[in-house]
Amino acid sequence: MNRPFPAASIGQIVASDPARAVAVLRDAILRDADDAGAYRLLGRALRALGRDAEAALAESEAIRASTRDPELIAIARALMANDLPDAEARLRRRLREEPLDVAAIRMMAELAARIGRLHDSETLLRRALELAPGFAAARANLATVLYKQNRFADAVKQLDAVLAAEGADPGSLNLRAAALGRIGDYEEARRLYAELTTTFPNHAKLWMSQGHILKTLGEQDGSVAAYRRALAIEPGLGEAWWSLANLKTLRFSDADVAAMEAALMREGLDDDDRLHLHFALGKAFEDRGEPEPSFRHYAAGNRLRRDQLGHDPQAVSAQVDSMIATLTPGLLAARAGAGDPSPDPVFILGLPRAGSTLIEQILSSHSQVEGTMELPDIPAMALREALETAGKPRDWAAALAAMPPARLAELGAEFIERTRIQRKTAKPFYIDKLPNNWAYLGFIALILPAAKIIDARRHPLDCCFSNFRQHFAKGQAFSYDLDHIGRYYADYVRAMAHYDRVLPGRVHRVIHEHLLDDPEGEVRRMLGYLGLPFEEACLRFHSNTRAVRTASSEQVRRPINRDGVGQWRAYEPWLGPLKTALGDLPETYAAG
Repeated sequence: MNRPFPAASIGQIVASDPARAVAVLRDAILRDADDAGAYRLLGRALRALGRDAEAALAESEAIRASTRDPELIAIARALMANDLPDAEARLRRRLREEPLDVAAIRMMAELAARIGRLHDSETLLRRALELAPGFAAARANLATVLYKQNRFADAVKQLDAVLAAEGADPGSLNLRAAALGRIGDYEEARRLYAELTTTFPNHAKLWMSQGHILKTLGEQDGSVAAYRRALAIEPGLGEAWWSLANLKTLRFSDADVAAMEAALMREGLDDDDRLHLHFALGKAFEDRGEPEPSFRHYAAGNRLRRDQLGHDPQAVSAQVDSMIATLTPGLLAARAGAGDPSPDPVFILGLPRAGSTLIEQILSSHSQVEGTMELPDIPAMALREALETAGKPRDWAAALAAMPPARLAELGAEFIERTRIQRKTAKPFYIDKLPNNWAYLGFIALILPAAKIIDARRHPLDCCFSNFRQHFAKGQAFSYDLDHIGRYYADYVRAMAHYDRVLPGRVHRVIHEHLLDDPEGEVRRMLGYLGLPFEEACLRFHSNTRAVRTASSEQVRRPINRDGVGQWRAYEPWLGPLKTALGDLPETYAAG
């Protein structure tokens, strides 16, 4: 920009005499209408004068002008080609030269998000919005980054601001509906999806999302119809086929199987569609009593997902080793009672597919217990503390050992506050049923010493093979390899045995098979552990109309049955790696 004084001087004038800066910068813009730097500085000067509406226009023009900048165009091309090293080098050079270039800052945030540095991405996007509060695209990106960090309520707030400024953008509405579903506002999510599918009737993934919400609400007929509508639009949409299979109670027709097999043969099918189709076909052949093709499809889908996620079973074992070495009786005694005294939370943990949803449905049928969902807060808090205190993202036990007792109370209070949005009733107790919380049980026990903890445990061959047959929407990277699943189950049992030794009586264990054999006796024992009176409604849990998000949502709307017992036996010829990893656990899992 041909300025009458150096750029540094312009910044000084913006700070000391913004009115003069406005005049100078407008003159510069008259000479060059694509001078993004002049627009950026003009926005700062106008904000300093309190002329926010004009400032927003200037900031918008700065972003527009940036789209014509040859260097930013080159960076955008590098990002589109997924040449991240080139894009990063160019962006760093650009931001050294133009540290206030919000378009470049947003691009750097996109790059950070792509490589999983979500916190860095959030920081960059907040900086872009600090410089240009009206930058709607950056705010929409921030909402996405917050959603990916499981901060769903924060994402909704950002999306509300985007929609207020930009109007009904379908992408933002879709993300808002998904975020509302994650904080339990299912009715509003249902309304939004109904609106979106009406406005965009040929958008297959919107129909699929509507199906997910209807499934959660227990409206299976509507859910099936929505998934079928998605497939009528996009027959190769693997996730929609898997969503039908994941209802667990639906049986595929011959025409469905033929359609899925035809979709697998299409050229250009991406891995996500392919793996979902394999999982759905595994379920289809399982229902037909044909274990060989069923296992073949399950194995193919699992291989694809395993290669995507790259799970390291040794890392889980190392985390358990660290916990056992660190959480000694002495350390636990020294911190006993130091956490927040709230008795409200009830944690149900263990492995996925171990019966935790059934236990939650039973307990949430009690007049004093509210069911919520699988809450992401404990892992997020534990990993944050590990990184900040111990410098290692997995070693939360070392972080606990290093922190002062007062910090434990702060963390317990933080959990209560973070999860408040999930509570929709005045019931005194509420459930967090994230299975993976077993890996952080010591963290829970110290920050919430009055919280109740239930270990949901199922026969390892049934539980582990059920995980192998399940494609999870998110996480559970251990579940896509038979050896990895067996090792994960063994580490879980090893961890729980340690807690039984160092925190005797703190954890109540429910063996799934015992619950099937003696429902009333097991329910009475659970309620006794929670200090609650027995209520008959807990045995009529299948009549509970509450929303259920997990893969077992349709199964827990039926009376207790033994349909899932022994399903691994038909697949025994292929389960060698799993049985080797489990060792004697099929005989000893219920001990203790």
